[in-house]
Amino acid sequence: MVELVDIGANLTHDSFDADRDEVIGRAAECGVTRLIVTGSTVEASEQAADLADARPGVLFATAGVHPHHASDWSDDAARSLRSLCDRAPVVAVGECGLDYFRNFSPRDAQRTAFRAQLELAAECRLPVFLHQRDAHDDFLGILEPMMGGLAGGVAHCFTGDARVLREYLDLGLYIGITGWICDERRGLALRQAAAEIPLDRLMIETDAPYLLPRTLKPRPRTRRNEPMYLREVLRVVASCLSEPEEVVAEAATRNSKNLFRLQA
Repeated sequence: MVELVDIGANLTHDSFDADRDEVIGRAAECGVTRLIVTGSTVEASEQAADLADARPGVLFATAGVHPHHASDWSDDAARSLRSLCDRAPVVAVGECGLDYFRNFSPRDAQRTAFRAQLELAAECRLPVFLHQRDAHDDFLGILEPMMGGLAGGVAHCFTGDARVLREYLDLGLYIGITGWICDERRGLALRQAAAEIPLDRLMIETDAPYLLPRTLKPRPRTRRNEPMYLREVLRVVASCLSEPEEVVAEAATRNSKNLFRLQA
């Protein structure tokens, strides 16, 4: 069984409070041997780093402020994230970007927080863990001129079409695919685009507890997603690419280790 890296798991979510250790154990039994815990606020980023400190070599963390929480961006938040970036298990800045679908924070605040986190990533020489929804033009306009100073990045939970995919690939981004690709209701454009992802740019993730793959059989009793279901994402991605699962798994794991500088 080829080992897998789940590059995006929200393990600080309260739905995991009762069985977090068991969730990590079930993932390992399925060959998902390393998990990157997503930071979406300063507090969640601190929690993610603490979780990763307790499981070195298994858990890693990102540190960032999600666009939903961009209204909370401040000098204090910037200082806190800068300090977190010096901690060993923190392997990326983010989740950061723009979300004009929900607009939980004003768009000006989102753009300000996004630019600031890109600058932080450049200063710390860390890759960026990127979020974009319904904000492609502004997202690209902010990111493109800064890419030359960044240590790479991944378009987390990519859900776009082939045109958007090509623009992200042209920037040098990796592409993170979640269980969205397993959704027969809204994943068609993504499945078509996924066929064009080069193996050396592909990563896979669950975004647990969200985006439970709808193709799982038998269907789980709850809607909570877990890292152990990453193999279902792998199966569907491999089908879209017309490649053996082992080949796709090896590529995605290699890419994850390279971008996030995970020890071999």
